[in-house]
Amino acid sequence: MAQPLRERADVLALLAAEAERVRGGSGRLVLLRGATGTGRTAVLEAAAAYAEDRGIRVLRARCSPQETGVPLSTVGQLLAPALGFACPKPGEGGRLWQTLCGYAAEGPVLLAVDDIHLADHASRRWLVEAARRVDRSALLLVVTERSQYDIDPPPAGLTHTLPPSLVRTRTIAPLGDEAAAALVRAVRPPAGPDRTADRVRTADCVRAAAGSPLLLHALLEDLHGTPGQPVPDTCAALYPGAYPAAVAWWLENAGPATAEVARTLAALEQTRTPGGDLDPAELLAETAGADPDRVTGWLTAMTRLGLLRPDAAGRPRYAHPLLRDAVLTGWPAARRRAAHRQAAHAMLRRGARVETVARQVLRAGPVGRPWALRVLRDAATLAVDEGRPEAAVGYLRRALDEPLPAGLRQRLLTELGSLEYVSAGAASAIARLAEALHLPAEPRDRVRTAVALGTALAGHGEVRTALRVLRRAEGGLAGHPEPARTVRTASALLSDHDQGQRQETYRWLREAAEHSPDQVGPAGQALLVRYAATAGLIPARDAMERIRALLAEPADPLAEPFLLGTAAAVAQWADELGEAERLVERGLALHRRSLLHPMHHALVSTRADIAAARGDLHRLLEVLADGTDLRAAPGPSNTDAHRVLALVHTGRLAEARRAADGFDLSRAPDHWELNRFLYARGVLRAAEGDPTGALHDFLECGRRQAARDVVSPVVTPWRTAAAELQLAAGLTREAVALAEEELRLARVWDTPRTVGRALRVLGAATGGRRGLDLAAEAVRMLRAAPGTDLELIPALIAQGRQFLAVRELSHARDALREAAERAERTGAVRWAALAGAALRESGARRTAVPGTGSDALTVSERRIARLAADGRTNAEIADLLHLARRTVETHLTSAYRKLRIRRRAELRDALGREGTAVPG
Repeated sequence: MAQPLRERADVLALLAAEAERVRGGSGRLVLLRGATGTGRTAVLEAAAAYAEDRGIRVLRARCSPQETGVPLSTVGQLLAPALGFACPKPGEGGRLWQTLCGYAAEGPVLLAVDDIHLADHASRRWLVEAARRVDRSALLLVVTERSQYDIDPPPAGLTHTLPPSLVRTRTIAPLGDEAAAALVRAVRPPAGPDRTADRVRTADCVRAAAGSPLLLHALLEDLHGTPGQPVPDTCAALYPGAYPAAVAWWLENAGPATAEVARTLAALEQTRTPGGDLDPAELLAETAGADPDRVTGWLTAMTRLGLLRPDAAGRPRYAHPLLRDAVLTGWPAARRRAAHRQAAHAMLRRGARVETVARQVLRAGPVGRPWALRVLRDAATLAVDEGRPEAAVGYLRRALDEPLPAGLRQRLLTELGSLEYVSAGAASAIARLAEALHLPAEPRDRVRTAVALGTALAGHGEVRTALRVLRRAEGGLAGHPEPARTVRTASALLSDHDQGQRQETYRWLREAAEHSPDQVGPAGQALLVRYAATAGLIPARDAMERIRALLAEPADPLAEPFLLGTAAAVAQWADELGEAERLVERGLALHRRSLLHPMHHALVSTRADIAAARGDLHRLLEVLADGTDLRAAPGPSNTDAHRVLALVHTGRLAEARRAADGFDLSRAPDHWELNRFLYARGVLRAAEGDPTGALHDFLECGRRQAARDVVSPVVTPWRTAAAELQLAAGLTREAVALAEEELRLARVWDTPRTVGRALRVLGAATGGRRGLDLAAEAVRMLRAAPGTDLELIPALIAQGRQFLAVRELSHARDALREAAERAERTGAVRWAALAGAALRESGARRTAVPGTGSDALTVSERRIARLAADGRTNAEIADLLHLARRTVETHLTSAYRKLRIRRRAELRDALGREGTAVPG
């Protein structure tokens, strides 16, 4: 017997054997069972063709739902020629059997009845009675019956009242993946030499067909004429649409309850998290209004058939996106939205994660119930906390579709505009915030909106417009002095974006502080302290006294972020790094990250300043990569400048160059952060061997800073950097002038870091015995100050070179070796290379930094090892130092290796007498 059907050899062999048996005069009932689309009809037709080839008379009937109510309609199809194609009447069963027996007397007969489950009741009863007698006649009865697990239990099958000895039953299983793939290759040969792409297309066809010959042939028909094209994910890309029609037919045969569950599963799967941690069967049952036990069985059955495949978490998914889309095709949009709404409510009651519920609400349309709005807002908050502003924007946009009171709508618009500034661009954010500003709101909410809108406008380069918006907002706050002061403070801070506006704003602020202090408030006073510090008008000691006094005053919650952020910046400049860090953390804890606020970026920037000041380059790079800064303004930021500097110091010049080239400075706004970036780019150019370009950047930075009345070296030490390049170029007089001016201003601020740095460069420019004295003073001052390694190392190198110049080789080598060791411990590859080069010039054989022992630990390794020795867990250390847990583990592994230990308990002894206190 020919075998045109794949993986059907066993059933075809059975039918061939039964055909031969009936030719010998003995009949049988053969029942072919299988799910919809598995090819029952094709097997039946193959059996009929085989029988006709061997002279067996074939009588056919195909049952349909339209004839289910017509008595004996199926029998009428079988015996149509003998009945003159008239439908038999009830009570004629005996005559019909006699007619059939007359056929059998003439020769063997095959009765082929397709889809017996759709036959009318009278025909089914007649066929059952015929099956009881066929073993005594030359009659072979072959029927197909749909056998599939559905939500609604099916009626009893044809053979449930027959003895098993009278029936031979075979189940038509779905095609295996290999057989389906072979069929695809036979119908759709490879389109070109790209075998990998062809294998992917074949695998997609197999998955989309899910073992069903019906679906596979329909899909291949739709894909005919598109060789080489991948299998699409949507039915819209198919033509003429045989595949979605086949899926629709499968759903129709499954019944309305099964179709509802199947479509509900497809709709929930579109959210990518159908149910989260919830039981999928229970969720589907509740959403579709079905029996949970039947849904469980259906999921199991569909998985065995291949229509569903478990994902990595074991949850049922459609075998291919195209299959899921076909299941959804034709389902009304209103019914889909209702399914998502019902699923969301079910998930919420069952304690699903808030974002899992929110993804359903996104597709549900307006719900009009308080729980839906609460879910969307909570999901937005979670997304913001996890650094995913785009997701938060989607939730808040959807929240605006719910019925909202005016005040709540105003607050949501403010949050949405703030997040859109980061994720969707300034233009849409500004429009959204402007809309919020025109809605009625409480004074404090109006201030938050005005500050957010002003921040967006200033970041977009529209500083004058931003200040006009804030002035209008201030004018509407009559009778509310504290919110009005906050608006003035915000105006002063945002004026930093424009040189002219800054001078005008700070002039007014100084006059107001002198004549009407109540108009300024503590936050405004702190800004004036900051201004005085950068203008070289006040020493660090006095600045900190004023800042601490302002912090001790009662603070309005609206103004407190401005006060804390400004105080943190001043404390960092004053080398009060611990206090600065505490202020930063307080400020960040107060800030709602869903609201655009100028001090959030300032606090993140100051945190980077603190890490840089401590000289821990690896920690600095971790701070820069933590993703908490939601700034979206054009142009480089202070953190971008720190990134370039840290990469240069760690010897990663190629990465630093890529970071520097990522900005078009001609389009950058006139802001102090641009000046910081110019300084960082100058350092990079100098390290790359471009002194001319570097000097240009340093001098341009200085020109811009001076125009803003920022002359103190506390922000950007451009003079020392420029003086070093001038000295190398032989411009000694110019170098000395710049170094002396830097030292004068540094002594005004009077911190070891600024003074020591200026002394170093002036000593190098002066030379001789005075130069040596200045270098020694710089080293002494910096060595006594904690956390100044990145200033002490170049000071030691400069001192070593000056000793070399006067041939004091022993002193030179001592200074240079110390510089090299400190550079290697801090990871400052650039300084280590310079120190090593100078050592070679001295004729010294470089003493290697210890590879093992306590002295070999880097600053980060030492800090983490001491915390671990104190009994802290890795998780606690990660939280304390704001590091990833993997980073802590990496540092500890390195520390164990250098200390030659294997267990945590050995850390305290290995660290020796250094103790376990955390440095600075």
